[in-house]
Amino acid sequence: MYIRDNPVMQRELLVNLRTPRAFVLLFLYQGLLALLVFFAWPKVTRMDVSGGGGAAEGLVNLFFLGQYVLTALMAPSFAAGAITGEKERKTYEMLLASPLRPSAIVLGKMVASLTHLGVLVFASLPIIMLCLPLGGKSFYDVLGLYVGLMASVITFGAIGVACSSYFKRTSASLVVSYLLILPLALCGILFWNSISDGLLRLLLAVFLVPGVSMAITLVLFFNTSSRLLHPPDVGSEGKEVVDLDQEAQQAVGLVIQRDQFPDKLFAPAKRETLLPDGANPVYDKEIRSEIFSQGTLMLRLVIQVSMLLAIPLMAACLYIWPEHAPWYIGYVVIFNMLCGPVFSAGSVTSERERETLDLLLTTTITPWRILWGKLIAGLRVSSVLTMFLLWPVLLACVMVNQYWSNLPGVIAYVSIVLITCLTTAMVALFCSVVFRRTSVSLMATYLLIMLLFGVPLAVIFFAQQFFSGYEMTDHLVSAGFTSPFWAAYMIPMEFDHLGNDVATIEKSWTVFGCYVAFSLGLNGLLLGVMIWLFNTRWRVSG
Repeated sequence: MYIRDNPVMQRELLVNLRTPRAFVLLFLYQGLLALLVFFAWPKVTRMDVSGGGGAAEGLVNLFFLGQYVLTALMAPSFAAGAITGEKERKTYEMLLASPLRPSAIVLGKMVASLTHLGVLVFASLPIIMLCLPLGGKSFYDVLGLYVGLMASVITFGAIGVACSSYFKRTSASLVVSYLLILPLALCGILFWNSISDGLLRLLLAVFLVPGVSMAITLVLFFNTSSRLLHPPDVGSEGKEVVDLDQEAQQAVGLVIQRDQFPDKLFAPAKRETLLPDGANPVYDKEIRSEIFSQGTLMLRLVIQVSMLLAIPLMAACLYIWPEHAPWYIGYVVIFNMLCGPVFSAGSVTSERERETLDLLLTTTITPWRILWGKLIAGLRVSSVLTMFLLWPVLLACVMVNQYWSNLPGVIAYVSIVLITCLTTAMVALFCSVVFRRTSVSLMATYLLIMLLFGVPLAVIFFAQQFFSGYEMTDHLVSAGFTSPFWAAYMIPMEFDHLGNDVATIEKSWTVFGCYVAFSLGLNGLLLGVMIWLFNTRWRVSG
């Protein structure tokens, strides 16, 4: 019942592996890794492989770090909806009433979620084998690295499935999964780069990483199985009963008080009076009922995890070593990238899923008021949560005298975060208008944001590592204006890495100006397209 005759596993495998998306994703994944190896291949016409193969070893390490980052980003998308998908499809109650053991259900979901990702990882083996003739790595070294990589993938999948058992929506499960997985992945990358001994790396990948991963996976597996064995109260259509008073009593650490400051900035109390004349009913519904209709567990976890991670980064990057301030700004941007889309990616798709979009479009509310109501509601929550992490930057301006002469740079940091909040909310709302399902809209939003924010940074890093002597590499520095990470890194400060060269400072401010202009232009374009779609595609103009 666990492996061979597990109907949950068989059904999930058939659905996941036979879809066109599986073949498209396999092609894109292999194509991306193949391009990485192709462009990073040593450019010399003759190599001496007897000297240790330093270039080949760097290429193999980059290949595995690239796969590690990709799997960390992709694992939640496969696993975070394993159980929440049953709840959204209204089949959760029937699954719990089946004769299957809870552990068999969890094992089937976990294996089915990770099989597709495992196929992607092992399909890259022929590509890395092309690098073995360059020297520096043996076949057994590669196999050992794959063992460590797959152990990490299993751990990431277990975290996603465990989060999926706690939440009712895939979007909430996905965000919390990313908040837990990305810090682990980052710590793994930093720890790996701090070790220069190849033999020690291999031993850690073969013995330490699988051992730690197995321990974490078993704990999460039994915890998730226990939740299915003793589930919360289930009401109509398999929905868990939400009692806000009981949830507040059981909350550990943080309780959202919607009638007190500062909680009411992002979680206003439910309306008990009539709506004033001229008010936007769409905005009032979204901010008071829609966003928090599924409880505040996800919101509390997001605040707790983000603040816990922010404390050491804040102390190190803002107060002890101010020259590393862009790293803290990057952390704030990553937080908004993860949380911002959650509150906007389902704004319109939820209306479709409830079959209320036609009713909304037949009212006298204009498309402009519908869109800005949904946009501001989601933007308000995400921006206030992000500001909780941004206020230490303003506090540093008072406590650290190095910032006193760099106030323009601090203002630029704050501007980058605010513009990022607007961009993530706008992209999420645009995907919600275009797509029909909230889960698809959210994943498309994350993909577009990664293309805008992460890909330029990766291209610049790759070019500086393997094409440092080329003229094109110098021009790529200015081509990263779509990324807030690069814009924050390029902000000139008197104590940073850029120095006081006038030409360098002017070039850095140009990158920041291009980022502001591009982001505002993109947001205006997306808003115009959404209004046009509402007027022409879903609404009959009169």
